[in-house]
Amino acid sequence: MARFSAPVPIFRSFDETKARAFYLDFLEFEVVFEHRFEPGFPLYMGVRLGDCVIHLSEHYGDCTPGGAVRIGCDDLDELCERLNAKQTNHARPGIVDQPWGRDMTIADPFGNRLIFTSQAG
Repeated sequence: MARFSAPVPIFRSFDETKARAFYLDFLEFEVVFEHRFEPGFPLYMGVRLGDCVIHLSEHYGDCTPGGAVRIGCDDLDELCERLNAKQTNHARPGIVDQPWGRDMTIADPFGNRLIFTSQAG
């Protein structure tokens, strides 16, 4: 029987500098790979934070802005404190209690939402 791995969301990106500032500097993802068909062409980049992998694409037609992904986090309070301590213009995240657990939603500069979540209880 076929086996499947975790899905990898693709988020639309429009500006490499803003994408790097948000994903690498602010959220502390690391670059897994970068690809351009030729110099000066749009960037397709894979980033990772722990087991979470996201692809960012500047290519028209790969995806549309406004997507969302839920990312499990074992210490949401620590993550929220660490991000807010950076005092960046990107976001001032807060944690919201939901019936299914606790969520902290952060929008990237392109309208995509990362929902960091922890289980209730």
